[in-house]
Amino acid sequence: MSSSLFDLFKDRMAGSVNRVEGLSFLPKASTVLVVSLFLLISLSLLMIASASIPFATKHELHQMYFFRNQLMYVVLGLMAGWTVYKVPLKLYCSFGFVVASFITMLALLFSTLILGSKINGATRWISLGVLNFQVAELCKAVMVLVTAEYVVRRSADVRESLMQSWRLAIWFLPTVVLLMAQPDYGSFVMVVATALVIIFVSGVPVRHIVIAAGSAASVFAVFALSSSYRRERVMAMSDPFSDVQDTGYQLANSLIAFGRGGVTGVGYGDSVQKLSHLPEAHTDFLLAITAEELGVLGVLFVLLLEFLIIASIMAISYTALKRRQLRLSYTTFGFAVIIFGQTVINAGMNMGLLPTKGLTLPFYSYGGSSILIMLMMVGYILQVDKKSESIFLNKENSRY
Repeated sequence: MSSSLFDLFKDRMAGSVNRVEGLSFLPKASTVLVVSLFLLISLSLLMIASASIPFATKHELHQMYFFRNQLMYVVLGLMAGWTVYKVPLKLYCSFGFVVASFITMLALLFSTLILGSKINGATRWISLGVLNFQVAELCKAVMVLVTAEYVVRRSADVRESLMQSWRLAIWFLPTVVLLMAQPDYGSFVMVVATALVIIFVSGVPVRHIVIAAGSAASVFAVFALSSSYRRERVMAMSDPFSDVQDTGYQLANSLIAFGRGGVTGVGYGDSVQKLSHLPEAHTDFLLAITAEELGVLGVLFVLLLEFLIIASIMAISYTALKRRQLRLSYTTFGFAVIIFGQTVINAGMNMGLLPTKGLTLPFYSYGGSSILIMLMMVGYILQVDKKSESIFLNKENSRY
């Protein structure tokens, strides 16, 4: 039963990709990725400029302070992404690089707890000189590398049983403990969920994935409900207007923004909710301000661009999979899962379908660490797309 479900998933995926590839008039996946990314980041900068002015003015900062900051991070991200793009793929596929990345990530997570800045009750940021860095963003990318390396190197164990993959816990336990100590429940969910999806597509029996997912969900539920503050946030999702001045404040004002915007919006720059009704509206609730100013059409355009980015990355991953370049395929697929998961969570949060959680909308919400790491992921993905065919022709697939 487990293998038949997995085979069905693979067949459906293959059929969809082959049908799309058969449409000769469509652009390459990498072209769709780059164009969609350019449009999304451009719109993001415009909306951050609009949404952040009241907050910047209130805190006696330059009106374009957050716009300039995000633009700086975009430039840094493009430079970092270009660097990742130019580094040979064989380095990323080496076990030594994965171990070094993992140790560096753990050191930064631990340093964050000791030296990091405490903001809104959480210690998630560490100063790296000219910038504050959220290590959890790096953690998501590194754990994709770790999981992809593991499921390829120990593919026989993984396909036999999830219990045979107990060694993976050696990598994940310290990571999860350090994330929960911050605490950063959103990143915890993304790291664990992404790993489970990668393990699933690598061929582990479905029933084992269900058991593991249930266990992870139970642990998360215990932590989420252990605090009265977090319980109130979960309960507020069902009726945010019952306590609009307290627990339902953010969500209620987000829904009001969607309601005011209607189909076409009230006009760029004319949002009322950004005037201190939605605190720090340029961050997690930027989609709500987009809904108010640009309407449902604006929101659909943003989500369409996110979908095109995810779909193009999936296509690149599947091409690598067909060529048996498993590390490249699983890593690229994992990055797509992160973008998809954060898009669903952030959009659901803005629309009142999920509890409020501190996860950015990829390539859109204000957040330097997020855009920096995401653009580095894109650099890796574009190099996979560029080098995959030559690796295949040179019969070096097993190394990748």
